[in-house]
Amino acid sequence: MKKWLKALILTYLSLLFFGSFLAVGMLWTGALEDSMPFISDIKTFLYYFFAGAIGGSLRHLYMFCTHYMEDDLHDYRKWIMYIFYPIFATGTAVVAVTLIQSGILLIQFTDYQDTPFAPISIAFFVGFGFNRFVKKLNSVSKDIFDTKQKKNSNSDDKIVEPEEAQPNQTEGSNSPTYYGP
Repeated sequence: MKKWLKALILTYLSLLFFGSFLAVGMLWTGALEDSMPFISDIKTFLYYFFAGAIGGSLRHLYMFCTHYMEDDLHDYRKWIMYIFYPIFATGTAVVAVTLIQSGILLIQFTDYQDTPFAPISIAFFVGFGFNRFVKKLNSVSKDIFDTKQKKNSNSDDKIVEPEEAQPNQTEGSNSPTYYGP
């Protein structure tokens, strides 16, 4: 990776990390509500958004510095995540808190004097562990929207979903693709 690109990614992650802290401070003090009155309507969601940004940027700052020290920033598939994962983590944190508050994930927050400390903490953790949360969300989604047919006890046939199926042929063959057990 070129030095200017390393500097750009490090600057981007640092600005995202420290800028999110600054934004949370401005939300907390009410400095933004004076200039933008609509902020009060979405204030709690902004807390979740910026907590997810803090978590996502903190994790990727750590990972970037670790990979930089090990001189392991050569594959673009590895370093492109430093740009996009913190962005994905912000929205995912808001969605995670919304899912929890809806009751669908069977987790409940305890109110503490009108302050959303628990949801903000969850948003931070979701931002920090974005990829793990998405994997867990995928498994919950598969369980909720299970489209597999139930297997008969007398049958040895296995129903395989297309995303899990693996072709059982070599490339270049003109025969149709077989998705089997």
